[in-house]
Amino acid sequence: MLPAPKSFSHIGLSVPDLDAAVKFYAEVMGFYTIMEPTDVPEDDSDIGRMCTDVFGPGWKHLRIAHMSTADRVGIEIFEFDGNYAPEENLDHRRHGVFHFCIQDPDVEGLAKKIVEAGGKQRMPVREYYPDEKPYRMVYVEDPFGIVFEIYSHGYELTYSAGAYS
Repeated sequence: MLPAPKSFSHIGLSVPDLDAAVKFYAEVMGFYTIMEPTDVPEDDSDIGRMCTDVFGPGWKHLRIAHMSTADRVGIEIFEFDGNYAPEENLDHRRHGVFHFCIQDPDVEGLAKKIVEAGGKQRMPVREYYPDEKPYRMVYVEDPFGIVFEIYSHGYELTYSAGAYS
C-alpha cells in the first residue's frame, strides 16, 4: 500500500537583503507577512541551538522572516552573514531544489510586475495545449536571483492530460 500524499508546508529562500525581499514578496506576490524580519544570533537559545544543528557551528548570525501564500504555504526567508549569489543562478544539473512555482491566472500581469520590481522574465509566456486549454506558464527571477515559475492553472490540471505533446 502506498503512503498517503503529504501536504507542502513551506520553502526556505536565502536572499542578500531580507527587508527588500519581504517588501517584494508582500507587494508584488501578495504574500502575507506572518513574522517580521527578526535577528537570530548564534547563541545557546533554543533557536540558536537549532540553527547550529542545521548549519553547523560558526554561522554567527542570521535574519529571518516568515510569510505565507494564499493557500497557506509558508515562505521562510533568510539573510545569512556572508551569503552570496551563485555564478549561475539556475544550476539545473545540481541536485536539490532549483525552482518553485506560483499559481496566478494573470501570468503575464504578474511577470510584468516582477520585471517592474527589478526581477527578470527568463522566457516568453508559453502555452500548454495551445488551442485546447488556456494553460500558460513562464519562468521568472526575483530581484535577488531566485528563479521560479508562474502557472496559470493548478499543477494537477496542467499535467492531468498526460505527456507533453
